[in-house]
Amino acid sequence: MPKGRPRNFDADEAIDQAMKVFWRKGFEGTTIPDLTAAMGINRPSLYAAFGNKESLFRLVLDRYRRDPASYVNRALAQPTAREVFRELLSGVIDLVTDPDNPGGCLFVCGSLASSEEGEPIRNELSSRRLEGEAEIRERFDQARKEGDLPANTDPKSLAKFAATMIWGLSIQGMNCSSKKEMLSVANIAIASFEAQIVNKEPPVVGRRR
Repeated sequence: MPKGRPRNFDADEAIDQAMKVFWRKGFEGTTIPDLTAAMGINRPSLYAAFGNKESLFRLVLDRYRRDPASYVNRALAQPTAREVFRELLSGVIDLVTDPDNPGGCLFVCGSLASSEEGEPIRNELSSRRLEGEAEIRERFDQARKEGDLPANTDPKSLAKFAATMIWGLSIQGMNCSSKKEMLSVANIAIASFEAQIVNKEPPVVGRRR
């Protein structure tokens, strides 16, 4: 690091404050003045400590995954696939309905950008969402190998289903849906998940009777 005046701010706290701004306004909707005001630093200090806006956002995503979105790790550590799925849904619902949070999921609302400037961020967030889905798939694959899921289970499809529910519930959080409403939706999803893993046949979209 180049020599100069020592930092007179807490970098971790500054990242936390930046996370709240990005979470609330998205990448493209957030300006450098928004960030400096929230972080309590000036523009030169921001660039010196964190690089540009895009670099700071990537640090924020790391922090978000480690802290607010840590429910994913707790879910993956559950002893059965059923409990993994339930914990994923309850975790995201708790996250997006917490009044102390801006609402929604940063991995979703952070990508609400339409300009060329936002394309690298949209790609970054898409990549991170796919990484999360891959983690879930690996956990379900492990459950199948251990006999916790039937041998004919498709871990990829189950993981895709779980990810679809997570991101869908996140958007419902952005739409100000109540926790009660989202739990009702989650219970429907859990019933469908249960039907899959006990070899029952749930309704199939597109199937003609």
